[in-house]
Amino acid sequence: MAKYYLTTAIDYATADPHQGHAFEKIGADAIARYHRLKGDDVHFLIGMDEHGQKVAQTAAERKVSPQELVDAVAESTREIWSKVGISYDQFIRTTDPAHKAGVKRLIEQIFENSPDDFYEKAYEGWYCVGCEAFKQDDEIVDGKCILHPTRVLEWVEEKNWFFRLSAYTDRIRKLVSSEEFLQPKSRRNEILSLLDSGLEDISASRSRFSWGVPFPRKTSAGEEQTMYVWFDALPNYLTATGFPNPDYEQIWPADLHLIGKDITRFHAVIWPAMLMAAGIALPKRIWVHGFVLVGGSRVSKSAGGNLNLRDAIDRYGSDAFRYFLLREVPFDADGNFSWERFEERYNADLANAFGNLASRAISMVERYCDGVIPGGERNEIDEADEQDLAAYHASFGPRGFLLHDALKAVWQTIARGNEYVDRQAPWKLAKDPGSRTALESTLATLMRQLVRHAVYLFPFMPGKSEELWKALGAPGAVSGMRFDRADKLDPTGWRVEKGPSLFPKAAPASAA
Repeated sequence: MAKYYLTTAIDYATADPHQGHAFEKIGADAIARYHRLKGDDVHFLIGMDEHGQKVAQTAAERKVSPQELVDAVAESTREIWSKVGISYDQFIRTTDPAHKAGVKRLIEQIFENSPDDFYEKAYEGWYCVGCEAFKQDDEIVDGKCILHPTRVLEWVEEKNWFFRLSAYTDRIRKLVSSEEFLQPKSRRNEILSLLDSGLEDISASRSRFSWGVPFPRKTSAGEEQTMYVWFDALPNYLTATGFPNPDYEQIWPADLHLIGKDITRFHAVIWPAMLMAAGIALPKRIWVHGFVLVGGSRVSKSAGGNLNLRDAIDRYGSDAFRYFLLREVPFDADGNFSWERFEERYNADLANAFGNLASRAISMVERYCDGVIPGGERNEIDEADEQDLAAYHASFGPRGFLLHDALKAVWQTIARGNEYVDRQAPWKLAKDPGSRTALESTLATLMRQLVRHAVYLFPFMPGKSEELWKALGAPGAVSGMRFDRADKLDPTGWRVEKGPSLFPKAAPASAA
């Protein structure tokens, strides 16, 4: 059984997650469930980034302590991820004592392994609390950070511990130049361009700020400083494995860091440089997704947004929401959310195409075969589906994580099934006793298709896949199935049990 360690970005603990966070977590969940179906030993990590100036400021505005704020947000966030079916194995919080201890040990290991990489330096510059980062001139427009235009930049003058990031330029370039490490290609080219312009050393600590992990060493003036929030947040992927306990390597290195494009630089440059400095193995791959836009604009916690995530989940159920995000928004680019498009996708793809195929096929087995799935030989429908499902697997493969293409491949098999029903017209075959063999072959073919649909859609729509699995009379649960077994399953003799429609057709609704 192969190990597969998957992480997502940990989210700032300032407010409930929005659809951008949901896009990432649902995508990661699909990847985790896919690898479980492959038989891999998956460890799926998500969590909360609970330190930093932004958290402290938000707590002050709400007249609560930072700990009270992050506790409330963590509880609400867990509830939302449960609601949408995120099957994480671990939820890490940067306020956890074990995380704090691991971060301090990592910094000490850098001091020991690369003693020249930390040094003291006076620094001044514009700081964006939204990004928790110092901004260069090309990242500022009209005096505002381009990613957080509603926030006022702060001028900071401090003497801090600095990390000698510039010393790792060539090693990072060699790493990023590999097609496997950073994907998609557009993000790789972005970082290579950054490297060509030269890396600057970065602050590793903050003065006059206390809500964070203490930097493990005092300055030469005897001042105790706080870890710069990214030096606290990025190591969560490592501390979650139990680092520095010796058995942390049973999980580390990460097989995949899944992140948004606004934090590519931190993960593809700063994080590997920290690990190199400490002499620790590097993550194997970083996949960068785009933004989910609403009305053509990016939604952020600081700028606010016009989509309530709970409302979106409740509109047609969590599985429909999961499907819409991952089918509508390319997993390697930006995409748009609209209530109108959500309704269109729900009715056309889920209610009419998939739901109707399952309902019709199961009903005909009940009506014409007393509810028992008949036998039948594999045919051209199975062979054509195999080609589409090979493309499905490729969408999770070496060329990247193109989850929208995986769903497109499954929907081609669903379209083929509906066309097959119309062409074969089982209701006509049932009227002719001489066509009994053709009728049973037709229904057996459709049942084999639905078995595949239940398994291959499980990473995307786990709830509805389990409902379909039960309706087919299949043994056990889809979650316990494996792709190699599912491809060989013969449902002959299973007793179907038609339940409620998987996706009842939605009545027209006004935009929310």
